[in-house]
Amino acid sequence: MTDLVPLRRALLSVSDKTGLVELGQALANRGVELLSTGGTARALREAGLTVMDVSEATGFPEMMDGRVKTLHPVVHGGLLALRDNGEHVAAMNTHNIGAIDLVVVNLYPFEETVAKGAEYAEAIENIDIGGPAMIRSAAKNHGFVSVVVDVADYAPLMAELADNDGKTSYALRQRLARTAYARTAAYDTAVSTWMAEQVGETPRRRTFGGQLAQTLRYGENPHQQAAFYTDGSARPGVATAAQHQGKELSYNNINDTDAAFELVSEFDPADGPACAIIKHANPCGVARGATLAEAYSRAFDCDRTSAFGGIIALNQPLDAATAEEIVGIFTEVVIAPGADDGARAVFAAKKNLRLLTTDGLADPSVAQTAVRQVSGGYLVQDKDVGRITMNDLKVVTERAPSEQEMADMLFAWTVAKHVKSNAIIYVRDGATVGVGAGQMSRVDSTRIAARKAEDMAEAMGLPAPLTRGSVVASDAFFPFADGLITAAEAGATALIQPGGSMRDDEVIAAANEAGLAMVFTGMRHFRH
Repeated sequence: MTDLVPLRRALLSVSDKTGLVELGQALANRGVELLSTGGTARALREAGLTVMDVSEATGFPEMMDGRVKTLHPVVHGGLLALRDNGEHVAAMNTHNIGAIDLVVVNLYPFEETVAKGAEYAEAIENIDIGGPAMIRSAAKNHGFVSVVVDVADYAPLMAELADNDGKTSYALRQRLARTAYARTAAYDTAVSTWMAEQVGETPRRRTFGGQLAQTLRYGENPHQQAAFYTDGSARPGVATAAQHQGKELSYNNINDTDAAFELVSEFDPADGPACAIIKHANPCGVARGATLAEAYSRAFDCDRTSAFGGIIALNQPLDAATAEEIVGIFTEVVIAPGADDGARAVFAAKKNLRLLTTDGLADPSVAQTAVRQVSGGYLVQDKDVGRITMNDLKVVTERAPSEQEMADMLFAWTVAKHVKSNAIIYVRDGATVGVGAGQMSRVDSTRIAARKAEDMAEAMGLPAPLTRGSVVASDAFFPFADGLITAAEAGATALIQPGGSMRDDEVIAAANEAGLAMVFTGMRHFRH
């Protein structure tokens, strides 16, 4: 192995033709012989370049609808041969195998094919075989061979050739090989994950892949390095959103914006405007309203203190009136399905405010895979897509809830799914009025949420906290009656909870004694 290796022969076979002709012309201008296949060869010839078909080099035609074309010793011998090994060189001469110094391959669009909802047979046909084989062969022999799998690496390759008189350095070849192996790993991950879903089983081995979207300034804290990777999903959200203004998103911004948008996506825009305000991955206010501006205002009134520096998500396109309300305090990020010109004009005066648009809401019924790293392994589960309707509820108290209480309980239950456990949510007239999150004791969450409502009532000059006449949702059962009693003391009139405690009878009796209505869902929403 030497540091600088001259580039004399290249094999190009790409699905994505972006930049192909420019690359081919640059290589040809340096006297590099071009080998190619199928549509890639055709595109290069149409640009006036001289190209040798791989079938001409191998003496073997493409067959089986192109499934077999590069899987041949002439190709892989040209990639794998060690140029400083006498036996390898002799074998190349004996079998008329020409060295291949560069492979440019991007793979059949399997991920895109699956993302568009293709049928099983079409997805199978888009699993690339020859491409990954060539990539791995070239990457293994990076002491002599360069391999390019990303269009983004065309320019660095040509710059290197210009700097080194048509030669590549070992440092570049090593970096390209690392990128190549990561690409084939991610590709195989996509295939194996999809196959596991089709078969409907828990795979024996599980891998995860992603594409670098952004190197972040730091992670949760300045001493932590961080980066943002996307998985190729077309799901609307922070990963696919367009950013219209504001500085680069941080690690915490991305995490909180995702939490906000997933929550607000629970509320169908056809049912009216909704707004969620998030701080440190927990909602500090969620509300519906007759207008988007009203939904924001009602969400803001739940906890004005925590909303400062928060993330705002909307279920309808942002308008100027709502934007005017939002800029009243410092906000980190606003994410919405869209934003009109008036809203953008309002935000333009706040250069540090990030505005993201998604062209749609996330589908809350579609299960995704949630992954969490633990020491020595990973915890993998389906994302919580559990939902209930009025027909799923079981009234367990002497008093049944009113129509308004029932609507508010369903709203509160939806919010509870997105609040860190132990979660307690007070709701009144389609708006949260108190949120207790992440406490070790459920009764503490109940007290904290009520106390926040008291503080807001004092700050807003209200005669009483908005928990008076509210309903309460608990993400898991009340193990004792104390949490329920605390909610009743705060003014709650109805509760929604999963049920299933050994002391359910005690809790139900306490509810009856306090004149509360209570329903059981039979489903819990732990979120750790």
